[in-house]
Amino acid sequence: MGCGRPRLQPALPGPAGSSSAGAAAAPCSTDSAIAEADRGSPGCGRQLPGAADAMDLHRSQEVLQEIRLPALHSWKKRIMRFKNGIITSMYPAGPSSWLIVVVGVMSSTYGKMDPSLGIIARISETLDMMGRMSSQTKTVVSGVLFGTGLWVALIITMRCSLKVLLSYHGWMFAEHGKMGRATRIWMAMVKILSCRKPTLYSFQTCLPRLPVPAVKDTVHRYLESVRPLMKEQDFKRMTALAQDFAVNLGPKLQWYLKLKSWWATNYVTDWWEEYVYLRGRGPLMVNSNYFSMDLLYLTPSHIQAARAGNTIHAILLYRRELDQEKIKPILLGATVPLCSAQWERMFNTSRIPGEEADTLQHIQDSRHIVVYHRGRYFKVWLYHDGRLLRPREMEQQMQRILDDPSEPQAGEEKLAALTAADRVPWARCRKAYFGRGKNKQSLDAIERAAFFVTLDDTEQGYRKEDPETSMDSYAKSLLHGRCFDRWFDKSFTFIIFKNGKIGINAEHSWADGPIVIHFWEKIVATDCFQLGYTEDGHCKGDTNPGIAYPTRLQWDIPEECQEVIETSLSSAALLAHDVDLHSFPFDSFGKGLIKKCRTSPDAFVQLVLQLAHYRDMGKFCLTYEASMTRLFREGRTETVRSCTTESCNFVLAMVDPTQTVEQRLRLFRLASEKHQHLYRLAMTGAGIDRHLFCLYVVSKYLAVESPFLKEVLAEPWRLSTSQTPLQHVGLFDFNKNPEYVSSGGGFGPVSALGVSVHRRATPVVPLQAGLGFKGPVP
Repeated sequence: MGCGRPRLQPALPGPAGSSSAGAAAAPCSTDSAIAEADRGSPGCGRQLPGAADAMDLHRSQEVLQEIRLPALHSWKKRIMRFKNGIITSMYPAGPSSWLIVVVGVMSSTYGKMDPSLGIIARISETLDMMGRMSSQTKTVVSGVLFGTGLWVALIITMRCSLKVLLSYHGWMFAEHGKMGRATRIWMAMVKILSCRKPTLYSFQTCLPRLPVPAVKDTVHRYLESVRPLMKEQDFKRMTALAQDFAVNLGPKLQWYLKLKSWWATNYVTDWWEEYVYLRGRGPLMVNSNYFSMDLLYLTPSHIQAARAGNTIHAILLYRRELDQEKIKPILLGATVPLCSAQWERMFNTSRIPGEEADTLQHIQDSRHIVVYHRGRYFKVWLYHDGRLLRPREMEQQMQRILDDPSEPQAGEEKLAALTAADRVPWARCRKAYFGRGKNKQSLDAIERAAFFVTLDDTEQGYRKEDPETSMDSYAKSLLHGRCFDRWFDKSFTFIIFKNGKIGINAEHSWADGPIVIHFWEKIVATDCFQLGYTEDGHCKGDTNPGIAYPTRLQWDIPEECQEVIETSLSSAALLAHDVDLHSFPFDSFGKGLIKKCRTSPDAFVQLVLQLAHYRDMGKFCLTYEASMTRLFREGRTETVRSCTTESCNFVLAMVDPTQTVEQRLRLFRLASEKHQHLYRLAMTGAGIDRHLFCLYVVSKYLAVESPFLKEVLAEPWRLSTSQTPLQHVGLFDFNKNPEYVSSGGGFGPVSALGVSVHRRATPVVPLQAGLGFKGPVP
């Protein structure tokens, strides 16, 4: 390339974050940057006498510096994790409480009072047997030991008391806006016991375990849920199966499940992760991964590299807060904590394909990201001189990638199609062609990256002149892209489009939607309100020419592997083409108006969906709405079966012209209250589907067949729904800044011929909704 613009280098083995003088200089030939540095000069002239020794000394110092900084960073993180672990283990007490208790005990002892009821004296007698201690020393040591034991006992007592209090869920079933005296007392006690400022994981050991419902209760609720969906004869047959199960096989399976609930932190979560996610052999794209969108009407900067620089830096700031456990745990009503376990694998995580089951690979730290652009993969270091790259420096790195004219290597451009299609071909291909050499090094770089980034060549986002087409295209691009430009195995792929719009595609096994939405809202807010841009749209700050250039990942992909890639791409493209996705803002009213009508916005939307589906299809269907069980330790989700007898009665009244408004309103109220009751049952561990799922898993382990369970789990969800409420209510003031409304997010249909509905409602701005269809919809 001569002595012109610096080129991007291939990945070279070396210390993390390596940035030698040669890497920052403009090379004069196709030799590597290290060879350029060895010549002792960025120019093409002859090396001066003694320059080699000076350069060797300079390079040695740089290498030592680059070895020292990552090691120092690693030790800081270890010390920080140890410190956070100690503080978390003390909660709801704090470190200072130990000193208070010990000083109190010692003061009482010197005041001729014995708060230990003789225990301090016994400790002193035991110390007498050891000898070599003065009377004064024995008194102090005995007092400190007793004080420490008393402090530990107080912590355990407070923690158990808090766990018992958090096991009470009667407050959730109280009438909205009315709080009884018992609930007020309960809430005051919870606040007293959790008054110390909590860190992200402080409440984990205080959360109760997910209870196992009674078999008969679950069976009864199941039969109630399918009653409006079955013909009389089918319902009688299912009732007979259910009652036989509840009396005979069910109690036996329940015994094993209760046994598991006693020793496992959560009796559902590990099996749900393994059998629903990791053992699924179908494509992650569309079927499992989900997405989240940028602001609807506003784009802070239309410069792709600049938007990437700010938002990547914002993501890294969030990761630092997560490592330091400074993210506040989510509290319902500013009182009741939700489980924070799902945050643990947000970064530095990748799903590794296997022939029978995938695994989740999570490492403690990663100092780089991998960026995909125009068929090439680039490794970008996140640190320079022991600190995070600043936004302008990250913009500079992104611009270097955008400006690079090199072409993809053989098989490189569409490599990620392997992650988009069926898991077994990808697992076999990975084992055969990516287990050694440069392919293994490059794949390791992707799988061990903090996260994956795509610099997309297309322009996406809401366009006022063509709102429907533009939003549909935006949603489909985030859901599946071109099927080879997102790494669907990473915990999340961060996508920056050519016009500055951004989005995220998240893998589902490690966490559910609310966790990613919490993270995403913080990133968008940090980008807009904290970091900002210059008047010309660039990141604030200065460039730094001394930062090492991004390095190209190197591949040696044989033709046999390329054939597998093409086959996977064809399969993924058929799946993507089979999905219709329609995303739109509904601006007639928001959830504020619904609440003024003294109605739950969620129940309102669910009943609207039932009515719309019936008018469209002429029948009712099994409907899935995702709820959460994070009131319990390591809780994830539960299903709310939204199609009820009450909702069907309301829908039939709406399509019956002989029904009056008063009759329809009465049925609407009944259906709404029923839905809210089911949602509360799901949140408090009394749902239907997770319990039946776990009973089915136990039956498989015992090698016994259950016609009832087999039929229940084979029922397809024709209508799958979800909502993504605001997680950071205080970050966005929609009364003052309504333009900061998000476009929401979405997911693909969960079954063939299925419909998915995802929505996001805010008080004073449009409700965002999306509809997904898979297969030919009648």
